[in-house]
Amino acid sequence: MSSCATSKLALIFFLSLILSNYSLALNQTTNIGVIINEASRAGKEQKTAIEIAVRKLNSQHGNHHLAVHFKNSKGDPLEAASSASDLIDKENVQVIVGMDTWEETSMVAKIGQHAKVPVISLTADALRPLSRLRWPFLVQMTNLGMHDEVRCIVSVVQSYNWKRVIVVYEDNVYGGEYRAVSLLSEALRKIGSFIEHSVVVPHFTSPFDPKETIRENLVDVVTTKQSRVFIVLRSSLQAATRVFEEADKLGLMGRDSVWILGDGFSSFLDSLDPSVFQHMQGALGVKTYYSDKSTRFLDFKSEFKTVFRSNYPEEEKFEPGINAIRAYDSIETISVALGHLGSSNDTNGTELLDIILSSNFNGLIGRIDFRDENLSQSEDFQLVNIVGKSYKELGFWSLESGFSNSLEPRGHLSLKQLPINWPGDLINRIPKGWVMPSNAKKMTIGVPDSTSFDRFVKVEWIESSNKTKYTGFCIRLFESVVAVLEEKYGYTLPYEFVNHSGSYDDMVDKVYYKNYDAVVGDVTILANRSQYVEFTQPYMESGLSMVVPVKSDTQQAWKFMKPFTVEMWLATFGILLYTMFVVWFMEHQVNREFRGPWKDQLGTALWFTFSSLFFSHREKIKSNHSKVVVMIWLFVVFIITSSYTASLTSMLTVRMLEPTVRDIEWLRKTNAPVGCDPDSFVGKYLRDVLKLQNIKNVSRQEEYPDHFKNGSIRAAFLELPYQKYFLKEYCNEYTVVGPSYKFGGLGFVFPKDSPISDDVSGAILSLLEDGKIHEIEKEWLDTQDCTSSNPGLETERLTLASFWGIFLISGLASTISLLIFLYRLLHNKIERRIISFNGSHWNNESRWRKAVRIVQIVLSLNHNRVQPRENLEPTNEWDQRTPPIWELVSPTEVPEHLEVGRPTQLEIPMRKMDQN
Repeated sequence: MSSCATSKLALIFFLSLILSNYSLALNQTTNIGVIINEASRAGKEQKTAIEIAVRKLNSQHGNHHLAVHFKNSKGDPLEAASSASDLIDKENVQVIVGMDTWEETSMVAKIGQHAKVPVISLTADALRPLSRLRWPFLVQMTNLGMHDEVRCIVSVVQSYNWKRVIVVYEDNVYGGEYRAVSLLSEALRKIGSFIEHSVVVPHFTSPFDPKETIRENLVDVVTTKQSRVFIVLRSSLQAATRVFEEADKLGLMGRDSVWILGDGFSSFLDSLDPSVFQHMQGALGVKTYYSDKSTRFLDFKSEFKTVFRSNYPEEEKFEPGINAIRAYDSIETISVALGHLGSSNDTNGTELLDIILSSNFNGLIGRIDFRDENLSQSEDFQLVNIVGKSYKELGFWSLESGFSNSLEPRGHLSLKQLPINWPGDLINRIPKGWVMPSNAKKMTIGVPDSTSFDRFVKVEWIESSNKTKYTGFCIRLFESVVAVLEEKYGYTLPYEFVNHSGSYDDMVDKVYYKNYDAVVGDVTILANRSQYVEFTQPYMESGLSMVVPVKSDTQQAWKFMKPFTVEMWLATFGILLYTMFVVWFMEHQVNREFRGPWKDQLGTALWFTFSSLFFSHREKIKSNHSKVVVMIWLFVVFIITSSYTASLTSMLTVRMLEPTVRDIEWLRKTNAPVGCDPDSFVGKYLRDVLKLQNIKNVSRQEEYPDHFKNGSIRAAFLELPYQKYFLKEYCNEYTVVGPSYKFGGLGFVFPKDSPISDDVSGAILSLLEDGKIHEIEKEWLDTQDCTSSNPGLETERLTLASFWGIFLISGLASTISLLIFLYRLLHNKIERRIISFNGSHWNNESRWRKAVRIVQIVLSLNHNRVQPRENLEPTNEWDQRTPPIWELVSPTEVPEHLEVGRPTQLEIPMRKMDQN
């Protein structure tokens, strides 16, 4: 070849090389690494969505192409880490996308940090906010973390007050780094619940038979575990599907079961085969919410279904889920970031990370805007209920507002009001969330072996049978409760009694420390005990009362004095004597029966007054004033005698129990000894609350009478059930004094997390409503009151406060009558004097002159100063004997023609007192 030809070839090669480099410069390519589990549904959706995004974005940007390099992690975090290294070293990728699990994400993020390659994760963060500090090159395509999902699930558990749960999750060799179970356990503990058991499902790639392992784990739940609240926390679609198939066969999808599905499984509900739904009817799902109504999403959905059907014809459903949406948005985020970087081939990882985190555009899921390496847009969980061949939407949950029935505006939602279709077609009530396991071990129930009143609980050792016999009211009641549980709740409660020889507080503490599964006995419900254990519905009221002996009645001879108080007796005698005086004074003027020597007059007045008490007086009353007084007095007598008779009859016919100690204040002042049960809380209550210090322990009911007799105690403080039985046993010998100090009642004791306590409470209520507890109480306690005794204090005596009104009326009537009588008597006397000194001239004088005359006569009533007229001649009634004794004449006896104001020409003849 000539030199000319060679030169031409060299020129052509040189020009082609220049054009090639120029073409590469115009068509810049960015390598993107994608790590997914191609065998999972999530990996298939992610791969399809990424292919659609790359094809669409490359067609829109002719000079800037995205080259995607897929790696299959097979669900193994080590495989994912190895794939990341290969992508960085061999494919020279500038960003890595994908990872189905947090284990894979954490390992790939560590490799990306060393190589300064951004890693975009499509899974929820389990370590927020620590992940941002540990892996600064990690970007989360979600605003929801594992903490949020756990809090949503726990909120559902709390809404229905389920105490025990069983968590279901898929096994992997890196379970130590998988924090979902520990997060759930911690969140449940805060609401008073706990994980009773964990069902670990083998990985779907396990060489062992997954179904057989799942069946063995679920059989163990059926036979030994109480909880029926299952939480499917983190499982692949294949593993969770197998769990539901085996659970349905074993009856774990029954009426008392609850299944809550986490977001890891609920996100695939749209892609599940309809045949799978038949095994999970009634389950509640928690899934990430996204809007599927926008035009852009509908276009993507149409294209996705076409590609997905072409790539994976073996799949039953072809709709995209949240995994596909996040994968598509992640590729678009990278494309937008590269567009901001320009045409530089030497892309810096830190610079690319900063551009990605500064993204701000609308994606399929919503606004793509990052804050703290996470999407800043608020995301919500949607609560769904699986019914039929699909699911129905119930509401939403967010970290800020909890459950709500809508997104805008948010309204508070109570899950108990929702029409949820629970497993087993249960609609009318909420599942209990627990059942009695078929091979459950017997419950260890503590019983006090020594009680003050063995009618409540009695423990006996039977030598012939070499067994312990448990009897008493509480034991009989518990046996009835167990029968109700079997009849109405459909399960048998296996149990065995264990003697407890310590105090009641120690017995309750053993329930708290799990030494006893329950306590059956006469245990009082107290606030400090309720902080550590759970009490059932009280089956009997409780309270503390003071019981003291009654006084022996040694004053029977003076019983007739007790109806009236001392003040009442004094007031009665006072009004009687006053009435006697008034009647005597007025009748003495006009009634011969009230005259004579002073002794006779006093006897007549006393006899008349006392005989009027029995309405048997015979003396005639002549004065109208006296008749008024006597009429009112007889009314007073009727009321007083009736009241006295009724009170005395009650005292003589009903025995009153008068206590030897009146009140608790006397016990404090005198520091008198009191007795109580040494094993109960009563002693502490007497010291701390009632401030009593001299307290004696009395172990047995039979010891109380002896302690009272020898004076070692003055009062006994018994709880209300014991007090009723004690008074029945010792009828009319003791009585209750003072108020009763109320408590919460008597109940059975269970641990705080025991679901059985609710059923036992329901059984107790059924027995109360049916009257069975009353029958058991009558059988064992027979607490009917004594018919011949009054458990109260002595009947109240009649006091002056009840009668001062009628006494006042009687006294006023007597006083007014006496004053009127005295006025008329004085008036007549003055008038006689005037007429005797002025004669017939009196009526002819003027009124002014009469008034002057009356004043003069009143001032000169002294006989030594009054001089009769000289021309006054004596009447025929006067003789030459000693002047007669003048007699006061009642105003009612004055003749009408001599009344003041009437003209008369007659002189008033003055009568002489009859000479005896």
